[in-house]
Amino acid sequence: MKRIVLTGGGTAGHVTPNMALIPVLKEKGYDIHYIGSYEGIEKKLIEEMDIPYHGIATGKLRRYLSVKNLTDPFRVIKGLSEAKKIIKELKPDVVFSKGGFVAVPVVLAAKSNHVPCIIHESDMTPGLANKIAIPKASKVCCNFPETLEKLPPGKAVVTGTPIRKELFEGDSAKAMTFCGFKELRPTLLIIGGSTGSVRVNEAIWSCLDEITKKYNVIHLCGKDKTNKDKPNTENYVQFEYIKSELADLLSLADVVVSRAGANAICELLALRKPAVLIPLSLEASRGDQILNAKSFEKSGYSKLLMEEDANNSSLLEAINEVYENREKYIDNMKKAHETDAITKIVELIEEVS
Repeated sequence: MKRIVLTGGGTAGHVTPNMALIPVLKEKGYDIHYIGSYEGIEKKLIEEMDIPYHGIATGKLRRYLSVKNLTDPFRVIKGLSEAKKIIKELKPDVVFSKGGFVAVPVVLAAKSNHVPCIIHESDMTPGLANKIAIPKASKVCCNFPETLEKLPPGKAVVTGTPIRKELFEGDSAKAMTFCGFKELRPTLLIIGGSTGSVRVNEAIWSCLDEITKKYNVIHLCGKDKTNKDKPNTENYVQFEYIKSELADLLSLADVVVSRAGANAICELLALRKPAVLIPLSLEASRGDQILNAKSFEKSGYSKLLMEEDANNSSLLEAINEVYENREKYIDNMKKAHETDAITKIVELIEEVS
């Protein structure tokens, strides 16, 4: 039996692709272990799948001034020591990394123990964590053909993003019941990422009265970000976070308002869900979500609304425009050249292990 270590964390986007791979890896007979942070979102998600989980210390390497820049390097060093110890004990045949700063020590530990490593880069351009890890990798998977020119020749493979099988098995009738909707109307789903988005939430709440005149609205606000002044009604429900019901909610949705994280938008593409994408601004990110959203808008899959331009009138206009032209967006998505990402990645894993 071959053993594989999966790693990645910090946000759901660094975990869910690994979750999509796990059932197939089990079928192939792999003994699967996961290395993540002590208390990150990945810990709960992976332990619920009955996969052995190993926590390590983690710190973020920031490009900006922060007091944590003084302490986090020591956490990174500690995490590297812990990762080396775990890798030596487990003796895996291969490591697969979905990224995030928790993955850097694991990749470095794998390399120092001569364990082959495959990395997945979701965005158009590699983030800092993957820039550090890529030289140590045997193969680098990516979503976009444009990313190939930014990766080492011979290492890079366009695979797409692994999509969880259960997302394709949603039941819209169950979603109606779960949300308590009584009237069949167009449905709007708002997803601000695994931690939620204050800016997206505020933009939605600013035009909620107008939106609910036409749509049933499902609002995933993020942990501790629900609005007590906007109680649930027969046409509006809000949740901090959704897990098992997400497939049902996506099945019901006619239009999605979402951040533009690569994994999230690739799921929307696979499910043929027209969307208004509001990427993180340059103030809060390196601009990867903006590039992702521009690519999707250019392909006719979604509409881009910059965060700084998102107000009650512009957001309402964008939602209505996407809904009224949803068949055009769906037709464009149907023409997308999709790859079987799970099969491709598992083949690469088998090749190097």
